[in-house]
Amino acid sequence: MGIEDILLFDETIFKNIDAFNPDYVPDNYLHRENQMESLAICLRPALKGGRPINTVVLGSPATGKTTAINKIFNMVESNSDKVVCVYVNCQLHTTRFNIFSQIYNKIFGHMPPETGVPFSRIYGSIMKHLQKEKKSMVVALDDVSYLFHSKNANKIFYDILRAHEEFKGVKTGIFAILSDIEFRYMLDKNVTSVFIPQEVVFDPYSTPEMFDILKDRVRAGFYPDVISDELLNTIAEQASEVGDLRMGIDLLRVSGNFAEADASKTIEEKHLKQALSNTSSTNLRSTLKTLSNEDKLLLKAIAEYETDDLIAGDLYKLFNNAHPTSYASFDRKLNKLEFLRMIDTKFTGKGVKGNSRLIILRFDSEDILKCLERID
Repeated sequence: MGIEDILLFDETIFKNIDAFNPDYVPDNYLHRENQMESLAICLRPALKGGRPINTVVLGSPATGKTTAINKIFNMVESNSDKVVCVYVNCQLHTTRFNIFSQIYNKIFGHMPPETGVPFSRIYGSIMKHLQKEKKSMVVALDDVSYLFHSKNANKIFYDILRAHEEFKGVKTGIFAILSDIEFRYMLDKNVTSVFIPQEVVFDPYSTPEMFDILKDRVRAGFYPDVISDELLNTIAEQASEVGDLRMGIDLLRVSGNFAEADASKTIEEKHLKQALSNTSSTNLRSTLKTLSNEDKLLLKAIAEYETDDLIAGDLYKLFNNAHPTSYASFDRKLNKLEFLRMIDTKFTGKGVKGNSRLIILRFDSEDILKCLERID
């Protein structure tokens, strides 16, 4: 089939191609019932006229955190007009003005002027509205670690959480969504005194759970019988291996595109192989971009070590010689890489008190080094 034939081919195996988009919110939200219940408990006081419970929504990438927030916010807003639920993507909005412009837009239905209006007026308009209407507000800050990179986090948290000191009766809360387990060490004391959060943890999906979710996405996105359960299970295993459901969803979309380009009414193994070669490096790069420079240096050291029996103590000596750091800081970075499923660790039963940890890289070391070189 030629290029024009591919572009103009009328038949499609996609019933709803949007079902494979990153921002798609599925009707069936599987295997997150406990987390949704916990989020509901944190929002319940606001529905009763009180202050929402501050919450840290913690989980590695692609574990359903953003979807959960969007679904619970939709449920709240469909049942009450006394709670303002604001979702902000902190990858896109990192300044005080931008964050509060998003809040302003949610409340008033339009953005504030970009110039000529001081921040204090925008802030005052938001809080006076909440005060007058006797509404509570919860702000979900997704990928909140980006606010720390821009050094705006503490001020934004303070602005939201201590609004009641200037605007009597205003009740506000924050849902901080993040993949960084070091978050709790970053807030100033004057913020931590009011931000005392509950934690809602989104553990990585198991392979059977991924299969269920992908099966549901197949029903929503493809016409019947486009892909076999056998191939779908292969996709679930691939996604589970890297701990990223988004990879599985992307594999479905890309495999479908290759099948259509091949004028096939079904996705075959060859189409999946083509998709795998296109997708794996993209997902790896997206995860690496979330790491700090120090995290990348540690991951690079692991990839360059080139041994099957890398012990944490030996790695620390190597890393500390090149980049002096405390063992506690090194250990937190190592835990973070494991949390993000870049590495695995297991106790060997050797060493002091039998607590030596073996470090296992989950990706090919050459792929890691190439991706790190490209994003630096």
